[in-house]
Amino acid sequence: MDSTPSPSSPSSSSPFGLVSSALGRYIPGGGAEEEGGPGDTRGDRATGGRAPDNGTAGRQDQILGAINLDRDLRITRCNLDAPVFAGLDAAPGSPFVDLLPPGDVPTVTRRLRQVLETGEAHVARIQRLRRADGSELVVSLSILPAALPQESLTVSVIAMARRLHLYAAETAIGTSLDIGETAQSLAQSLLAWGDVAAIDLDFAVWTGEGVSEKTRGRIRLRRAALVPDRAWPEGYVTPGDDLPSDASRMLAQAVQRDDAPQAIVIPDRDAVERVLGSPRVMRALVPGDRSAGVACIPLVLDGEPPVVLGVAEVWRRADRPFRDSELFELQELVARTAHHVDLARQHQREHTQVLALQRRLLPRTGGDTVEIASVYQPATPDSAGVGGDWVNSFPLPDGRTALVVGDVVGHGLGAAATMGQLSMEARALLSAGLAPDEVLEHLDKTVTMLDDAESGLTAGYSALGSTCCIALYDPVSHRVSLSSAGHLPPVLVSPDGQAGPLAVRPHPGLGAEFALREPFDVHTFEAPPGSLLALYTDGLVEDPALSIDEGIGRLTEAVSTVHPWDALPKAARRVVSTLAPLRQRDDVTLLLARMIGYRQGDTATWRLPARYDAPARARGYVSVLLRQWGTRDDTRDNVLLLVSELVTNSVRFATGPITVRLIRAGHGLLCEVGDTGNGRPRLGRGAPFDDGGRGLRVVHRLTTRWGVRWTDTGKVIWAEVAK
Repeated sequence: MDSTPSPSSPSSSSPFGLVSSALGRYIPGGGAEEEGGPGDTRGDRATGGRAPDNGTAGRQDQILGAINLDRDLRITRCNLDAPVFAGLDAAPGSPFVDLLPPGDVPTVTRRLRQVLETGEAHVARIQRLRRADGSELVVSLSILPAALPQESLTVSVIAMARRLHLYAAETAIGTSLDIGETAQSLAQSLLAWGDVAAIDLDFAVWTGEGVSEKTRGRIRLRRAALVPDRAWPEGYVTPGDDLPSDASRMLAQAVQRDDAPQAIVIPDRDAVERVLGSPRVMRALVPGDRSAGVACIPLVLDGEPPVVLGVAEVWRRADRPFRDSELFELQELVARTAHHVDLARQHQREHTQVLALQRRLLPRTGGDTVEIASVYQPATPDSAGVGGDWVNSFPLPDGRTALVVGDVVGHGLGAAATMGQLSMEARALLSAGLAPDEVLEHLDKTVTMLDDAESGLTAGYSALGSTCCIALYDPVSHRVSLSSAGHLPPVLVSPDGQAGPLAVRPHPGLGAEFALREPFDVHTFEAPPGSLLALYTDGLVEDPALSIDEGIGRLTEAVSTVHPWDALPKAARRVVSTLAPLRQRDDVTLLLARMIGYRQGDTATWRLPARYDAPARARGYVSVLLRQWGTRDDTRDNVLLLVSELVTNSVRFATGPITVRLIRAGHGLLCEVGDTGNGRPRLGRGAPFDDGGRGLRVVHRLTTRWGVRWTDTGKVIWAEVAK
């Protein structure tokens, strides 16, 4: 009876569907009844299987078996007739979990249910199956969605010869760069030789640091992995816990006898008690109350001298002592995979360094005129590494606020170094008064310079195509000036709740000057108090199942639900948790800025013609306002002198109208004088009897800080006076 589904069947269109279909042909179609009934089948299996006939030639060498399950996880059909599977009671109608050791039932059941619900296969995990006589068989177990519509799951089992197991284990252990997952894979592979396996790593390995010669008294071990997954006795060391100091010292000394790392075996509980001595250490290291022995195998990194990364422990019942051949196999597996642990350690170290740099660049706080909240969620540790995403916000000396987000191409230390350089350069240029488009022009040149043949490409890293978006918020005019270099458009939510991405003209990323020699655009828009601006990197909106526009639409919908009274940090975390997957391959970065601005009564602006009487008129306007604000007499005198000097300079060296603006901020009074001149005022030392140049020296003496910024029509000199 051929029950193979037709090619048009949905389940047969995927690779796993094809495998399930092939396994379906491999399993006898009529179940056990077609081959002599359930009684005969059980009898054959109990005695090692029936003798091969012409149709089963070569079955003595068969190591592949297949089992079909229904939605209740009961066996419907199976093919476990080879001698290697002798003793496995897989009768149709019996629960599949009866084949499992009790401690593995919860974990495997969860995996079976997950494949049923998601349709995604669970492939090639080391698993133990329980024979009727209580012994166990180690297999490679895969769970696939069944190809036949009336069945739900196909479970394939491959009996693991020792050499095949060593090869498969080494291959599986090297697939992750996360040190915890690497240790977990090693522990699962070691379970083939025992009932419980644990990996304890030197704390320096766990944190990514290097391990070198050290005083034995300072050795510290942390449990990195433990299998099987079950509830353990109180006090027993589980993953993430540090071993007691005396236990760490004992294990380290045991495997470093005579200064040469060696495996040791403690055969039974009495011997374990004599070695450990302390009841507290017994509770921490011995997994149960029954008599058990343990093999301790050092994780050794080859070198002169060899470096011990940690200890692998395999526990099993005392009535099954470790044979010399098994100990050799354990040592071989651990020796083969120690370098994978060290690679994961190196990746962890780089991951930690890059993450520390990115945390350092995150915005600290907002200010009086804008509320800031940011979320940085790094890529999961087993991905290519932390990327070059950065986000920053900082108040400028002239009262405005800069919002910056960028994404450097690549991952790891190269991307982090470029990210740090671009972030600091952008901050310095913005603080110096440059406009967003001018800052991007400088960053564009920097990326090109970093990527030349000598410093960039020869190192195997290229930052070409990195993106950046800069927004400057003016809390007086409630306007935002924004420039973008290849970055995704920010999302703006207006006070009335309308939300959408800004229509920013696209521009290539940084360093793309060779492709398009066009200036960066400046996009200016209104952001009245209560507006919410979201800047982000592509990791937040990219989804293989959606277009980038749909991803931005999801972000817009999520941001639009932020209520004006919501705490912004909590709202930012909620947006990220809504959009970002639990395990992402790229960094996720989000910056939310809620515009507040200055109150209307805290600012005043006057426009004056560039005439000889402009300084006197400016002093009159400012004097009246300062009296209304209740400013102290000495502060008022300083501000009047400051305004007089700045306006006088504008009349002498510039043309066109002069703009005077006064802002009452929390830390002082901010005075701005703008004109149409493009010269850069410079403070010179000067001599006591010089005829000119004293105006800026007066400004310098009267203020806590002052500077210049350039506008489309000229420049603005700003100065701050303490209250």
